[in-house]
Amino acid sequence: MARIVVVGGSISGLASALFLSRRGHHVTVLERDGHHLSTSLEEDFLAWRRPRVPQAVQPHGLLGPVRDALLSEAPDVYAAMLDLGAREHHEFDCFAEHPPYHPGDDRLVTVQTRRLVLEVTLRRALEGEDTALLLTGHTATGLTVDHSRDVPHITGVRTARARHPADLVLDCAGRHSPVSRWLAEAGCRAPLTESSHTGIAYYCRWYRTAPGAPKPGIGVRTGSASPFAIGGVFPSDNDTFALSFVLSTTDPTRSALNDPDTFETAARTFPAMRNWLTGRPIPLSPVLAMGGLNNRWTPLADSNGPVVTGILRVGDTLVHTNPTLGQGIALALRTAQWVAQQAIEEENPYDLARHHHQWALRELRPWYETQIAADQATEARLQAGISESIPVTSYERAAIDASAFEEPSIMRARARVRHLIDRSDRAYEDPDIGAALARWRSSHPRPEDVFDGPARTTWQSIV
Repeated sequence: MARIVVVGGSISGLASALFLSRRGHHVTVLERDGHHLSTSLEEDFLAWRRPRVPQAVQPHGLLGPVRDALLSEAPDVYAAMLDLGAREHHEFDCFAEHPPYHPGDDRLVTVQTRRLVLEVTLRRALEGEDTALLLTGHTATGLTVDHSRDVPHITGVRTARARHPADLVLDCAGRHSPVSRWLAEAGCRAPLTESSHTGIAYYCRWYRTAPGAPKPGIGVRTGSASPFAIGGVFPSDNDTFALSFVLSTTDPTRSALNDPDTFETAARTFPAMRNWLTGRPIPLSPVLAMGGLNNRWTPLADSNGPVVTGILRVGDTLVHTNPTLGQGIALALRTAQWVAQQAIEEENPYDLARHHHQWALRELRPWYETQIAADQATEARLQAGISESIPVTSYERAAIDASAFEEPSIMRARARVRHLIDRSDRAYEDPDIGAALARWRSSHPRPEDVFDGPARTTWQSIV
């Protein structure tokens, strides 16, 4: 069995290590953060300061591929998540009755939970593996490189305390990974890096449902929209939920949302958010802001082949997607599963690196491009909405979201895109879906049928 060193102990690193150790490999995870988990989710959620991981305290909805990978590779982890309060939400739960079953409908499930619940259960499972070692507070400082081959080959990882020899290294250090710099310092060919600017900002606040307070029932939407802002609700574990705003980084009013009272007053003008505030929930956090998350594609290969062997990237180090579509963890676990399956099968390091890149181009790259297109459309809409100039395409995209909660066939198409089963061009070009959308638009001709949020003048009077 192989000796594997994982640089980074966040979700992609923990999942990769767990999946590999359960196939008999000896895995060492080097995590620079020395935080030791307590027995309290609440304490760790708000007290664990991770400025390099701002998404850790932002709301999440774990998409179908996360559930698929865990049920296949670590069903005990999935069961532990449910035991800790995570909840399954099928996309058809918004209807009083699910429509007749179509093949694949069972995969349209979001796991409603804070990111921390997945992180905790993965870490606990990994710590129980005989062939895995999680070293917290151990910062990787460099790589050991063999230059005697045609392509440089990584043979291990250095820390200030030790050298860790490896048959395979996994770069799971996130979007701030130092690996590209280390490779350049070691004289390797510079790896490819693509970056797509995203002018989108996020503001969220966490709450807990008050004891005895009723929860919104079936059919109540968790999203509302104005042309210039998107307001969403993220139901989560243990009666917690987050309210979240998405705005353009060019919006001059957005900084006002840092004030909790202003945030909540603005939230009450969005119907979906207002529904969750009527029971006077208990605030759990200040307003948490996040921005500057560009989409990035950083494979360790180019048109000439792998730039290095003996190391593969998993998670945000390979493909970082802005969180508007929630793809990040799903793509990370898909990659972790592929690596775990291939690490035994492929003995030649060059072939492993080449096959990893080919797989990523086929299975990950399309979703990276989908994210870029979606973010460009969202950014254009939010910017135009500031001046109340709404593009026709914005109406069309918003109409899909609005109509899905009334038309099960549209909801199915939307859900298959959301859960990374179908690309949008395939899902929405179906003639039946097109006809259903046309019928809905003809019976909902007014802008307020699509955008149920406040007008810009109302928003400005608040913020």
